[in-house]
Amino acid sequence: MKTDKKDVPACFGDLDTVFPKGEDGLRHSPEACMACAHKTECLRSAMQGGQGLRVREETVDRAYASGRLSFFERWSRKKELDVRKKLKEKE
Repeated sequence: MKTDKKDVPACFGDLDTVFPKGEDGLRHSPEACMACAHKTECLRSAMQGGQGLRVREETVDRAYASGRLSFFERWSRKKELDVRKKLKEKE
């Protein structure tokens, strides 16, 4: 489902609005977003931007802190995300 920019709410694709960090440090979609007809496309759009890379970094850091990733796996994934960030900045 492709959405036209004029059909979407002002918060469309804003990661801090549609997928904010909760009190527990994890990201949750607010109840208001769950009722929105654009929720899937909106969250997908937010995660494809540069902010989405920040969320992926948070996931890698949590996995490392919990012991599910070794130091080298963490380093490799963070390096890959850094390369992606630099490519996004050039666009």
